[in-house]
Amino acid sequence: MIQTGRRRLVVVVKGYPRLSETFIAQELRGLELAGFEVVIVSLRHPTDSKRHPVHDEMAAPVLYLPEYLYQEPLRVLKGLWTAVRAPGFRATLRSFLHDLRRDFSPNRFRRLGQAAVLVREWPEGGHWLHAHFIHTPASVADYAAQLMQRDWSISAHAKDIWTSPDWELSGKLDRARWTVTCTRTGHAHLQALAHEPGRVLLSHHGLNLDRFPAFAQARRARDGRDAADPVQVLSVGRAVPKKGYDILLRALAALPRELHWRFDHIGAGGEVRALKALANDLGISGRCNWKGAMDQTEVLAAYRAADIFALASRVTVDGDRDGLPNVLVEAASQGLACVASDLSGIPELITSGETGWLVPAEDPAALADALAKAITDPAARARVGAAAARVVRDGFDYNTSIARLARQFDPEDLRR
Repeated sequence: MIQTGRRRLVVVVKGYPRLSETFIAQELRGLELAGFEVVIVSLRHPTDSKRHPVHDEMAAPVLYLPEYLYQEPLRVLKGLWTAVRAPGFRATLRSFLHDLRRDFSPNRFRRLGQAAVLVREWPEGGHWLHAHFIHTPASVADYAAQLMQRDWSISAHAKDIWTSPDWELSGKLDRARWTVTCTRTGHAHLQALAHEPGRVLLSHHGLNLDRFPAFAQARRARDGRDAADPVQVLSVGRAVPKKGYDILLRALAALPRELHWRFDHIGAGGEVRALKALANDLGISGRCNWKGAMDQTEVLAAYRAADIFALASRVTVDGDRDGLPNVLVEAASQGLACVASDLSGIPELITSGETGWLVPAEDPAALADALAKAITDPAARARVGAAAARVVRDGFDYNTSIARLARQFDPEDLRR
């Protein structure tokens, strides 16, 4: 890991800590180890009851902005008073009114109010402002940067890209010093919207391989014929529409009756109750185990106990979709054979038939066929799993991605 002088980064995130955003905490911890001081600015308070080990290792203090402006009126008023006297107030007001004409919503006022509080409570010694996600965190960072007349930057991911209007993305891309994103599809989309495409960078998040050491043990050669020793199918992810768990359940229900399998789901989410009901309607509830949220140590053990990892990602009506789900990279790092949808950044990790199996999104029949092949052929699972593990260790080491990101936070820029 490269070492640098001490510089203080102020990083705006939507919520902290979050179990579903381990990649953000991992990246920020990597920057700390690279020599940066980090201050986390969170728009929301935590809602998860568990934490990952990386959250406990972070040295960064957390500044929580008012989640709703009416909850802390005095703090907001003090922030607005500071904002009115800020050097970039007039330009920021014009920018805000321009945005408001296109998006007249309480959310728009909230982001300006949060930005004003951030300006008033700016962390001492903060040199650079960065936003994780190009939607709401970048809105707050954008207004704050305009008020203070500071340079800033963005990390864009998946939902934030595909559910934001093009006009808003284009404006932020042009005002930020640089933007980094983690999949080729997202990179191409953002470059097409930017007036200076060269300021939009591509860098996969990578995985901290110290937390996911290679799994040296051989998995059991289960082939679905033994009712007493069924093939273990695992999925990790929030129970939300874009994860396609209804598709996965329908695919499992369509498997040949003579195949013996069990399905474990790890993750929270608003659709868990509906998915349990669907599994019951499909007649497979007795084979499904809903484990709820788990920390990273527990998830690693689950990867190692499983035979197949499955994820049926889809594009939702509002455009939301996965980028390259970190859980796929994690599963692949353990030599676990993966079956997934062929959309967004997933083909950047998985080549069908070589490092896993890809199927069209929204196609339970195709998914069932791929699962049946994986269930009945343990040798193929071992082959593609080993190949996927090599891809992760060769191309998804987070030390590489952290080094690239650290170079972007150039010392000359940080002195501004």
